[in-house]
Amino acid sequence: MFVQTRKSFNMKKKFIIILLIILISFFGWRFIRPMNIFIVDDRFAWPIDTSQTPEVLSDLSAESCAVCHQDFYNEWQTTIHSQAWTDPYFQTDWQFDDAQHSCRLCHTPLDRQQPDKVLSYRDTDKWDPVIENNPDFDSKLQHEGVTCAACHYRDGKILGVFGNTNTPHEVQKIEDPNQVCVRCHIVEGERWDTFFRFPPCGTVAEIKSTLAAEKDPLQKDVITTGKSGEVSASNTRTLGCVGCHMPLLKRPLVEGGAIRDTRQHLWRGGHDPEMVKKALTVEFTEVVNSWGNRKFRLILTNTGAAHYVPTGTPDRHLTVRLRLLDEQGRVLEEQSHTIKRTVMWRPFILDLWDTRLPRWQPRKYDIQVPDDSTAVKVEAVIRYHLLDEKRRKRIAYVNKTPIDYEIFNKQIMLRTIGNN
Repeated sequence: MFVQTRKSFNMKKKFIIILLIILISFFGWRFIRPMNIFIVDDRFAWPIDTSQTPEVLSDLSAESCAVCHQDFYNEWQTTIHSQAWTDPYFQTDWQFDDAQHSCRLCHTPLDRQQPDKVLSYRDTDKWDPVIENNPDFDSKLQHEGVTCAACHYRDGKILGVFGNTNTPHEVQKIEDPNQVCVRCHIVEGERWDTFFRFPPCGTVAEIKSTLAAEKDPLQKDVITTGKSGEVSASNTRTLGCVGCHMPLLKRPLVEGGAIRDTRQHLWRGGHDPEMVKKALTVEFTEVVNSWGNRKFRLILTNTGAAHYVPTGTPDRHLTVRLRLLDEQGRVLEEQSHTIKRTVMWRPFILDLWDTRLPRWQPRKYDIQVPDDSTAVKVEAVIRYHLLDEKRRKRIAYVNKTPIDYEIFNKQIMLRTIGNN
């Protein structure tokens, strides 16, 4: 009996040891594995096919488009879209994360922009492509990033909101231009090992959440997910991408043409302080305080963006600082708040917390001035950060332009300086 009990104990012990080894190995692999953070669905698992390009469209470069559409080309040149491939931060971050092939498919969407041709994928998530050298690769076109044809070219035709207007090339009418935005900005993240509300670059999912929260009747069936995992936006008109990021402007499509309602090709976002300011309403005032001390309140509200602010990469965040200052400008007291999305990436992807600003939900911050304080003014400062400083150091990104900027600064005098 004793021998059997001991034998049973040893078997259990061996089982536990084997199980621990398996678990340790599994979690060890999860910490060193390649970082697949979303599902690469069929809409951008393959680059845009340009094999049917008619001769009149030449090499599909933006410069060729500029021959007739100079104003649109000039606008595009000022955008981050035009720098989608050459942007120093993207290149640094991309190389740091092992130069994943899938990133190319949105940053350089055309097949001619790809140095390699995708034949198939070894995995169902489409992160491990079978590739061969692409004989049609155009390095100059690659450097145009999200170029004109990335949005306006499909199946040998140019997409346009007006359809054919006696143009030298065939134009296919697109009923809703938001459909073009959805190709990349609807990245899906429903994997077995991901537990976040919104996937990276999941701007459309954030808008869907906003519309649902507001019980907007137009939001029905905005987003659907098929059995294949592909996400589609069946009612893209409700998303509002173009209306916000491509302002209307009356002008001809080509020099000497008819004056029409056109869209500016600007796509301003987080890199543009004025665009961020338009999205936010900020109030900083003194409020009644029943405790006797003077109290000041900062109210920050996302009133201009249907998605969260900030949106996009989780590195982007806002900082809020409230300070009491003395006559010499020295800080007597300071409050600091960070508005950001914090994600745990390993061993599983998990949203830890998200303090970003949904639309129409005011965020309040208070600071009190004690009766015996020597402060002469109270200050509120809000900054927008494109990149977290720790992340910048980790990837060794040497920025030549600022990675943060001020979007609000206000001081309220408590008493006249020099008046005791």
